[in-house]
Amino acid sequence: MDGDAGVNYVVAVRALCDFGARQGDLDLRFTPSPTAQEGIAGHALVTGRRGPTYQAEVSLAGQHGALLVRGRADGYDPDQNLLEEIKTHRGELDRMPDKQRHLHWAQLRVYGHLLCQTLGLDQVNLALVYFDIGRQTETVLREQHSAGALAAMFADLCERFAAWAAQEMAHRQARDAALAGMGFPHPEFRPGQRDLAAAIYKANSSARCVMAQAPTGIGKTVGTLFPVLKAAPQQGIDKVFYLAAKSPGRRLALDAAATIARGALPLRVLELVARDKACEHPDKACHGESCPLARGFYDRLAAARSAALQAGMLDRDALRAVALAHDVCPYYLASEMAKWCDLVVGDYNYYFDLGAMLYGLTLANQWKVSVLVDEAHNMVARARQMYSAELDRGALRAARAGAPADLKSALTRVARAWPATGSAYEVMAAPPDKLLAALQGATSALTEFLGEHPGPMEPALQRFYFDALHFARLAELFGEHSLFDVSRAGAGNSTLCIRNIVPAPFLKPRFALAHASALFSATLSPWNYYSDALGLPPDAAWVDIASPFAPAQLKVHVARHISTRFQHRAGSAAPIARLIAGQYRQAPGNYLAFFSSFDYLDQVADEFERQFPAIPAWRQPRRMPESEREQFLARFTLDSRGIGFAVLGGSFGEGIDLPGARLIGAFIATLGLPQLNPVNEQIRQRMQAMFGAGYDYTYLYPGIQKVVQAAGRVIRSESDRGVVYLIDDRFAQPEVQQLLPRWWQPEHLAVSRSGP
Repeated sequence: MDGDAGVNYVVAVRALCDFGARQGDLDLRFTPSPTAQEGIAGHALVTGRRGPTYQAEVSLAGQHGALLVRGRADGYDPDQNLLEEIKTHRGELDRMPDKQRHLHWAQLRVYGHLLCQTLGLDQVNLALVYFDIGRQTETVLREQHSAGALAAMFADLCERFAAWAAQEMAHRQARDAALAGMGFPHPEFRPGQRDLAAAIYKANSSARCVMAQAPTGIGKTVGTLFPVLKAAPQQGIDKVFYLAAKSPGRRLALDAAATIARGALPLRVLELVARDKACEHPDKACHGESCPLARGFYDRLAAARSAALQAGMLDRDALRAVALAHDVCPYYLASEMAKWCDLVVGDYNYYFDLGAMLYGLTLANQWKVSVLVDEAHNMVARARQMYSAELDRGALRAARAGAPADLKSALTRVARAWPATGSAYEVMAAPPDKLLAALQGATSALTEFLGEHPGPMEPALQRFYFDALHFARLAELFGEHSLFDVSRAGAGNSTLCIRNIVPAPFLKPRFALAHASALFSATLSPWNYYSDALGLPPDAAWVDIASPFAPAQLKVHVARHISTRFQHRAGSAAPIARLIAGQYRQAPGNYLAFFSSFDYLDQVADEFERQFPAIPAWRQPRRMPESEREQFLARFTLDSRGIGFAVLGGSFGEGIDLPGARLIGAFIATLGLPQLNPVNEQIRQRMQAMFGAGYDYTYLYPGIQKVVQAAGRVIRSESDRGVVYLIDDRFAQPEVQQLLPRWWQPEHLAVSRSGP
């Protein structure tokens, strides 16, 4: 939106051209391209070669009817009346697809019109400057146009976009009017749900970040989506991003959106699905010569885009149906629809990782967005993965074996620069300069090779190439937030890892860009751990929503006479088996028993089956495909009875819903503490140095979070009743008990060494 008279819609030059000037096939064949840093450096080098009167980064804007088009041209030389658009590239320029150059010319001609309009020029010289990063050379393509010809081209593009812009404005007005008048989708709020919704609404109204610890069962999904949508019209929010850790979280968000919209609210909802899951032809490459859904993609995109908007709720199946009806790729149609939908539901990585699509679109389009992070206790571990990178010595050998002769020497230099270690695990201050120089040489050589020899790359060589690019990128960003370590696995084999410990420096810009953000989960205590690790804004609010459940609903017992420490596990198997059997005989039904590892699980399950063969029992296998996971959960019915043995932190410790008699109790025979190993000890030391809380941040808080999540499977509604056994003497310690939910009232079991 814009305050200028007569302006109803603001569009960037690039977005205007993307919409109206793209044509032909979708072509995702890997072509070596400069990094963002190389592109910036290339632009600076080219403009630095120009004369003293040269103007770089020229801001331009102009109107066409109700459209305001604006952007920034790369440079203008008034002495030659020459406007330049600079594009960096690698490899032979004649291999650049015609459609790409067509798009570049469209952008430059729009800038040419805006310049003529701004300066009152009768004509202007235009130059596309292609700068080869590898050779440091320029290829310049020139045109001369009259102001009238450029105005006609500009008008044509704007007219193509104008009808769409008018439709978008009408949709936005109808959407905002409906959201402003929208009522809560249920007759009343659940206990605790109103407090959660109020906190989220306030955060969006005051443009802040909020962390909300809210117990399971209060309707967190509706309780967070509804207030954001309600606040959107007044706050001018363009998009809402609902980000989930796993597929079930996405499904809950889509269901909640459907409930809120009730089929009448003009709300466009999109589900983003990973490329490998959305691909219709996994055996084909992403270009028109291979995949029929890539062939002519941009020629059919306009019709597919219009049809998709009519669907309203674009979950995976609905979007796929539209895409296939128009013979376009579902994954890349979804990427396009992210620009035009109001609510986008996807994984964390779409906004938070290095190349996050939604983050990039928000930056480019200057959207005002509200970000919702579901099950946010997962964010620390997931963000660490996003900002970590590994290189494997075996993968380097495989890449070298399959490399062309003229690349082998570059890969050999990487092997020679590979850090040696005399121990199984070693931490170094930083990635060695010699290694980084060799990696830079190898990736540059590979990039140049691809530029000269486009086409499929040998798989092992391609894998190492991409791993090396990611490793080099994170090496540029290396700091105290990460470790560099070397792990040796046998003679001649080792793995180099840039291991992120504190993702805060990477995530801060993401939170800062959002108008408002909310992180919510049943386990976000203590708040300072998550705030420190994730880099939340200094003014981030914290709310702890009271549980709707009464202490009488859940009996919590602490078995403080049993130790589950590693050295005591063999002796603990029999007492734990008796404890489980005793509770089962007292109240037959369905229970889950959680352990710290599969080895420990097997120890206790073997003992349990030996002592109590009449009680049904089943185990989580070490490797579990989706079908076996479903079979495991299918054992928990309203009429069944027995004990399911599972590993804490695995598939059944969170994200499953077994209400009522499907689950009436849980046994948790571990504090969930991460394994004591060299890596975790290095994490502890770094956390101690940065935050003064090494043990708590590395071991205690992540462990108890898993315990509370697992225990949360038992009580899912206000009518549920159940029992939880916390099996370890350390659960009696005050510093542990203060991390447990406030509504729990743990009772300490009397010491018993006899059978049940």
